[in-house]
Amino acid sequence: MNIKIFCDIADLSSIKKFNKFKIVKGFTTNPSLMRKAGAKDYKSYSKQILKICRHKPVSLEVFADDQKSMIEQGKKINSWGKNVYVKVPVVNSKNKFTGNVIRELNNSNIKLNITAVYNAKQTDKILKVINKKTKVIISIFAGRAGDVGKDPVPEFIKSIKLAKKFKNVEILWASVREPYNYLQAKQLGCHIITIPPLIIKKIQKFGKSYDQLTTETVKSFLIDSNKSKFNIT
Repeated sequence: MNIKIFCDIADLSSIKKFNKFKIVKGFTTNPSLMRKAGAKDYKSYSKQILKICRHKPVSLEVFADDQKSMIEQGKKINSWGKNVYVKVPVVNSKNKFTGNVIRELNNSNIKLNITAVYNAKQTDKILKVINKKTKVIISIFAGRAGDVGKDPVPEFIKSIKLAKKFKNVEILWASVREPYNYLQAKQLGCHIITIPPLIIKKIQKFGKSYDQLTTETVKSFLIDSNKSKFNIT
């Protein structure tokens, strides 16, 4: 199956650049990326992103920690554009499942991106509180799981199987660590993968043969040794 590539970035100049790439089908952001990009006012900065990207989905995250405020923020963020997906963490900072938030926003016909998901049990809990009409993305953090020695693949397999009954649900491979993750996500049957700009550029170079890679590697070693003027006497 085909897998959609979303660019994971909040920097305005990068969004302008990657919005022109046919390979990029949407954008995801989060409060950490916003801060790194220098955003001072969340609403005005988000609207600048949406002004650049009018025809591709953009995920913008709530940053409240209590359910009432999450719902309020979600409804406000949704009003900023028709292409907005409201990003909601699966739990708050106290590890309380945000099921009421998900249910309320989902029943209000608000497109959601449920983030910070790590296992199929969380996927199952999400699926139990949503309808089968309004679009929902479930973002499973593969890279961060791998960083602490967890294998995310079984959780994707289970989650994809659970979500098959929901035509409105897409499973997203999040926190990419290397270009090969794209092929892994595609082989598993993920609907979306969200990738930082540098790795998107590497994916565009897919298709080189082993012979090409070997020659390029040896040439790079030779160039560096010549630049260093290495000599063995």
